Amino acid sequence: MIGYLQGTLKHLDATRALVVTNGVGYEVHISLQSYYRLEGQREVALEIYTHVREDALSLYGFATAEEKFAFEKLISISGIGPTLAVKILSGIDPPTLAEAVARSDTRKLSSIPGVGKKTADRICLELRDKLLLPEGARAATLAAPKPSVDDDVQSALVNLGYRAKDAENAVETARKELGRDAEFSAVLRLALRQLTR
Repeated sequence: MIGYLQGTLKHLDATRALVVTNGVGYEVHISLQSYYRLEGQREVALEIYTHVREDALSLYGFATAEEKFAFEKLISISGIGPTLAVKILSGIDPPTLAEAVARSDTRKLSSIPGVGKKTADRICLELRDKLLLPEGARAATLAAPKPSVDDDVQSALVNLGYRAKDAENAVETARKELGRDAEFSAVLRLALRQLTR
């Protein structure tokens, strides 16, 4: 089983990274959290979870050990597979997830795409006291630079299947119309309108 991967980043998008090690390219599924940390880097290191099924072997990569830990806890819940776990971690970072679970904040969890009320309830019930992060790890995660709203919207549009350049142009146009203080949802709505004209 592959548990760690270090090499040259050959390709990166919002959901996948291609890491070349000793002449072999490994395609790794990643969350938006990891994407932001890998963006702009040439040499990368990822914590890896190897998911084996009868018909496939998939690699899931994480820029931090804390994110891998949260992923493993999420997939231990019945009904949450690796794909949904990555979606959850794209919508919420590990410390915020731990806080939401500790407070039984199902509203926050069910606001993540793909997570319904029942799944949010199950996450809170099954992961209570299992997501405690070490203080040092929490501080490091909180100190990580937050991506701008525009980057978030662009990544969301790429995830929806739009080309990166088209997404960038749509966000720029939306931003000009809405001004610098507009929030994520407003920018996303207007950018989508530009792309579907």
